[in-house]
Amino acid sequence: MAHDHRIAHISLDEETIIWRNADVEQERRVAIFDLIEENCFKPVRSAARGASGPYRLSLSVHEGRLVMDIRSEDDQLLETLLIGLARFRRPIREYFAICDSYYQAIRKATPTEIETIDMARRGIHDHAAELLLERLEGKVETDFATARRLFTLICVLHIKG
Repeated sequence: MAHDHRIAHISLDEETIIWRNADVEQERRVAIFDLIEENCFKPVRSAARGASGPYRLSLSVHEGRLVMDIRSEDDQLLETLLIGLARFRRPIREYFAICDSYYQAIRKATPTEIETIDMARRGIHDHAAELLLERLEGKVETDFATARRLFTLICVLHIKG
């Protein structure tokens, strides 16, 4: 059977998410939908032991670390990755600020202003995705688009209200 190194199901620790508005909820839904539709995700140690996916991924934040529980399709725990989030504090803060500006702009700004803010938002998002790719190196083989969507979900987990 061919290896299927992808995420087939993803869940977020709902207890970590204290508050979210309609805009954030929409971002979460879109990120999860897009991630499930198309992603590349190969946990290196699990694959070396013969796991082939698809995988079930659960994300949470505990004591300043991203916890990635990676399970087989039949819900057997394959491995748990802990990723320090200190280097993500600033990109997360910047991303929240620019998203807030973007959501406000959508309601009252000119198309040119909205496009300028959206370009800045994409730039911050892209930078954070690159940072996530670096942090996952040697742990998970993935692509840029998957890292981008995972960063969106990491941000959702950081909303404190």
